Parts: sequence; C-alpha cells; structure tokens
Amino acid sequence: MKKQAMNPFLPSYEYVPDGEPYVFGERVYIYGSHDRFNGTQYCQNNYVCWSAPVDDLASWRYEGVIYDKMEDPLCTGEDRLLFAPDVARGADGRYYLYYAFDFAGFMSVAVCDEPAGTYHFYGHVQDKAGGILGKRPGDCFQFDPGVLVDDDGSVYLYSGFCPADHFFDVLHLPTPELMGPMVIELERDMKTIRTEPRSLIPWIKNCKGTDFEAHPFFEASSIRKVGRTYYFIYSSFHGHELCYATSLSPVGDFAFGGTIISNGDIYLHGRTDAQALNYTGNNHGSIVEIAGQWYVFYHRQTNRHQFSRQACAERIVIDEEGRIAQVEMTSCGLNGGPLRGEGEYEARIACNLMSRNGAVRYEFGEVLGPEHPYFTQEGEDREDHPNQYIANMTDGARAIFKYFDLASPKRIAVRVRGKAEGRFRVTAEEAEAAVIPVHAGTEWTWYSADMAPLSGVHALQFVYTGSGSADFERFCLEQ
Repeated sequence: MKKQAMNPFLPSYEYVPDGEPYVFGERVYIYGSHDRFNGTQYCQNNYVCWSAPVDDLASWRYEGVIYDKMEDPLCTGEDRLLFAPDVARGADGRYYLYYAFDFAGFMSVAVCDEPAGTYHFYGHVQDKAGGILGKRPGDCFQFDPGVLVDDDGSVYLYSGFCPADHFFDVLHLPTPELMGPMVIELERDMKTIRTEPRSLIPWIKNCKGTDFEAHPFFEASSIRKVGRTYYFIYSSFHGHELCYATSLSPVGDFAFGGTIISNGDIYLHGRTDAQALNYTGNNHGSIVEIAGQWYVFYHRQTNRHQFSRQACAERIVIDEEGRIAQVEMTSCGLNGGPLRGEGEYEARIACNLMSRNGAVRYEFGEVLGPEHPYFTQEGEDREDHPNQYIANMTDGARAIFKYFDLASPKRIAVRVRGKAEGRFRVTAEEAEAAVIPVHAGTEWTWYSADMAPLSGVHALQFVYTGSGSADFERFCLEQ
C-alpha cells in the first residue's frame, strides 16, 4: 500500500520553517531555517536540506547539513542565528544560497555544485568597490533574502524587514534604517550589486490608501515567476498569513493579490483573529509547481512558543486570471487527496488545535498558558526521539484532522496518558461518531469504542471532556 503524505510532511523530530521549495531535476528540495526542539530563539541550527521524488511526496530524504554558519568569515560564534535562506541555480549551473545572520543587517552567499551538497562561503552581497550592502553608511537593513534568476539570466535579490517600532528596543539593538521591501539587481556573478535597492511594495509606514493597507509587508520576501507574471510572496504585518502580489515586471508595479494561507485559517470564510482555528505565530514560505500541481509551503508553531516551527504544505490553484484563492490548513496537504479511513495516525497531524476558549497567538518570547494544548515531544530533535504528541488536552480542548475518506470504520481508538478522567468525543461535521472513555495513567494506553456508520470524505474532531488533562499520541480507525 502506497505511503501517504501528511502535515507536517517531515519527520516529527525535524523543525525546518521558512520553507523555500524548488524542483531541480526529478526531485523537490526544501530549504529553510533550522529550529531546535524547545529552542530559545529562532533558527539556532545550521542549514539542512530535505528532498523527495516529484512523483512521491510522502518519501522525504534527509540530505544532511548543507551549510555550517562558521564558514562565513564575519560569523563571530556558534550562537549566531541563521535566518531564512533562499537558493537559486545560476547561469553557470551552480547553486547559490543566500542568507542573513540574525540581526546583523547584511546578506551573504554560499555556493555548491549540487542542490543539496555542501555549500561553501562565496562572498557577501556588495558593491563593485567591495562595500557590503547593509554595512555602508545610509544602507537599509537587509533581511530574509529571496532570489530570482530570470529567463534572460538577470538576477534579482529581494529583501526587507518591517517590525513594530519597539522591536529592536526589545532586543537591545539600535533601530536600523528601514525602507520596507526592496529589490536589488545583481551582476551575473550572483553577489555584486548592479542596481541599488529600490522600494517594491508598501509597508506599515506608507500603506495607507493603497491596496496593501489591510495586509502591509512585514518580512519573508520570496519571488516566483509563473508564465510572464512575477509573484512576490510575503508575510504581512499580521504575521500569521502569507500574501502575494503580482506584476509583469520583477522590479515594480506590484498589485496586491490576497492571502494564500494563514496558519490559523484566519480570513478564510470571513473568520476573524478571535475565531482562529489554530495557534498562530509568524509565517514564511513560498509556492512551487510539482508535477503539474501548485503548492504553498508554510510553517506552524509547536512547543508553546515561537521557536520550534515545522514545515507544512497545501495544494493551491492559480486560476486563469492569475489569482490564488486562500486555502485551509489540512492534515493531508501533499497527499493529493484525503487520507485513508483506516489504520493508525499520529495526533501530531492535527491541522487545527485549540482550548475550549479557542486558540491564541504565540507572542514573541512568550509561553502559552496552562489551559492550552500544544504539540511537543520527548527527548531531543533526533531520529531516535520521534514520538511527537499533543500535550495538555484539558476539558473542552479540540484537535481536528482534515480530511479522511471514510468507508464505515467499525471502531475508533485513541492512545493517551495523563491525569485524565473523562472521554474523547469524536465528531464528523458535528455528527457524533463515537464517545471513548479514558482514565488516568502514566503509561500510553489504548482506549476504544464503536463508531457510528460514516462514509465519504470527512474532517474528524476529537474533543476531550472531563477532569485533569490528557496527552494524545495517536488514534486508530478500525475496519
């Protein structure tokens, strides 16, 4: 039986946010930052890469560490943070990786002969005289590079960071010069500035009265070309959403397109922040076409804070007018359709999670309160500790899984532990499917119940009611 693809699509111990997906040859590669399980800051690890065959998006292969931060001569120590990178294949056939060290405000480039080999330091983005962009007097802050090698060989580098006014004060850093998102044309050597930075789309300081006013740029520049149209993908000032803007030029006249995805399903069907279906935080990703189907790659938060994020993906449609309608988070994003309505499934693939009072935002540097459920794991972020689960499901907490192609499963079981004395109520579109009593215990234990007849494609919702709290590790649909 063919392996199924699920969200998050990488192993449970892996934390690769800020995903930039690309197809090179017959494989799709995912490049991104590299968080730690229970990390204390963003992007603490060296860059890694994962890849999968274009015709089997359930079979991801670890390509290893592709870049060590200590390669950069301006890196002052292992504690420096490697923020969101991007990769492009140059006209010479080599692969160029662009990145920024934490809040240093400049960009560096590494190069490799293969898409997922070991990258080596190549240089900093600089002018013809050797002045490093971001370190010259009057330069604007450089952050979150996105790169495009156009059909004619022209090279465009996108950058920008537009936080709240107090952001750098919180980090005890001087507030740098900001100009919003910008584009820089590079020479064919992939690192030398050909044209100085120019403004691309509005940000919070100059969006009033524009079509970007409700969704001004924040960070996460990414660029794709679809036919003759350039798609600029970015994270808005709201943080939880990926938006897009389009133009027939790579350097200007971009018009706001809309929201592609929110990691709380906010705005979908008119949903407000207060109605979020999932715990939200920052978001970063991009789009890619794989075997004729378009996808958006994004990330979710785990472990009660913003510093351990995991990669997810969903199918999207670019219509004849070039528009992308907002899509919902699912558990089956890369699968090509709903999951099979039988067998065991890990609770970590829940696409929606909330307490009885709903979900909240993971604020920067803060930890969720004790009433909220969250994704976590035991041990370290290594292959020998793969048991991610949902912790702390208190009375009224909900975990929702979308979607399953059900063919009348006869029983359903949950594997839980904790101080719980209560039941899991399982529903499919509000129709009760099963009620499973569970009891307190320190060991993982299966509890099961008969399931009401169901067929067709459904979302399954698991609601815990009772005293104490349950850790929810997996469930099983039995024929």
